[in-house]
Amino acid sequence: METVLFTTDIQNSLAEVLRARSYSKVVVLTDVNTREHCLPLIQDALLSDVLHITVPAGEQHKTLETCSIIWTAMTEAVLDRQALVINLGGGVIGDMGGFCASVYKRGIPFLTIPTTLLSQVDASVGGKLGIDFMGFKNHLGVFQLPEKVLIAPAFLATLPQRELRSGYAEVIKHGLIRDVVFFRALPSKDWEQQDWTRVIRHSVGIKKAVVEVDPKEAGLRKILNFGHSIGHAVESFYLTSSNPLLHGEAIALGMIAEGFLSFEKIGLSFEELNELSHKLLQVFGKVDLNTENLDAILDLCAQDKKNEGNTQLFSLLPTLGDCSFNIPVTPEEIKHAIIYYQQLHLA
Repeated sequence: METVLFTTDIQNSLAEVLRARSYSKVVVLTDVNTREHCLPLIQDALLSDVLHITVPAGEQHKTLETCSIIWTAMTEAVLDRQALVINLGGGVIGDMGGFCASVYKRGIPFLTIPTTLLSQVDASVGGKLGIDFMGFKNHLGVFQLPEKVLIAPAFLATLPQRELRSGYAEVIKHGLIRDVVFFRALPSKDWEQQDWTRVIRHSVGIKKAVVEVDPKEAGLRKILNFGHSIGHAVESFYLTSSNPLLHGEAIALGMIAEGFLSFEKIGLSFEELNELSHKLLQVFGKVDLNTENLDAILDLCAQDKKNEGNTQLFSLLPTLGDCSFNIPVTPEEIKHAIIYYQQLHLA
């Protein structure tokens, strides 16, 4: 399991990590946003001859084409296997940068500094790395742990509120699958005013405990995908639209729809379904899903990595705070779940 370090002094913490081992070269991977807003927070800890690689921001650039840009820069700099890649950014940079480091010359060390709430509570833990391919989210990837993960809540001050809210979806999910007391304590009003250091530590602890039991997602780790089977399909569908959804916005929708499947299939009470739906709608509002798009979303669900053969397998909630996995779900049931979401009204 990777070493996760929480810090209130990111400059000093990073400097200590870089002093602890001699690297032949240090590479800092950023997107255009994190280069402007986040790089200044670590600049003083870096050596003067650091190689900077900056790529376009956004999920739509998490592709083989962008990886090729990264690998070309690494190759032209003649990086050897003793070089270190520092991934400074959100989930896209963490996933893609780690993936590029893991396959360059069969693998070089990398360090993750997650700069969004989403990446701090989710993508930073567990060693899942990858890129999107042919419109399918995280379709190509590997499992590989970083040297260290440095989590500094100070980066959250660089985020627009919409990005912060996107990460909050994964915090809520961790409570829904593993800790109902934590879930119920999470605010749906003035949610952005809470103690993020405490929330991030607890949320990371939930995910870390699951991943330690099942590092390669052979069983229990699949519960972390609650909300993601439908959520990823919706996210992928909107990725090429004029108004793409952020990851957390799509996952919030997915958790409501998969909450309905939990009610229909494995005994989640109607009261708890309402509780789940109400909190998520209060925080995220509603996505205006067009019924005409249902078949395309169902086709994307059929590509989910958890599926086995022609059977679509979901992680669902028998009760809030608990989660079961490998629950077979039919396309017709998925359609009914999305229709349930469509028919909900904002309070």
